[in-house]
Amino acid sequence: MIEHDTESLSETFWAVARRLRHLTKETLEPWEITPGQFRALGVLIRHDAIRLSALSEHLRIAPRSTTEVVDGLEERGLVERRADPSDRRATLVAVTDEGRSVGAAIMRARRTEGDKMFGALSAEDQAELARILGLLRP
Repeated sequence: MIEHDTESLSETFWAVARRLRHLTKETLEPWEITPGQFRALGVLIRHDAIRLSALSEHLRIAPRSTTEVVDGLEERGLVERRADPSDRRATLVAVTDEGRSVGAAIMRARRTEGDKMFGALSAEDQAELARILGLLRP
């Protein structure tokens, strides 16, 4: 294992991850959305209308937690529940036009923050970091 001074590679990675989480929270503040709500919004934007159970699986959280996340997004008008046309007993969750708009605005803000953070790296270092992280990403 390679060590940089006295800090292990994993500790350096976690320090950067904490910094990114902090930046994410700051970026989301104007929209009053939690990181968990933003993740759910992203899944719904990518998958259109899906059942709560499917959203739970995508987020890897308990169904009860998913309900709380969706409730918060629904209160803000970012998602809506609707009947599943293939099974009237089931409910789908879908992103609203406002949800798409807010999701796009947040992505732009996150990209800007990420550009600031990673802007300290040369283009070559950014490409190498992207390559390495791609190898580690599940």
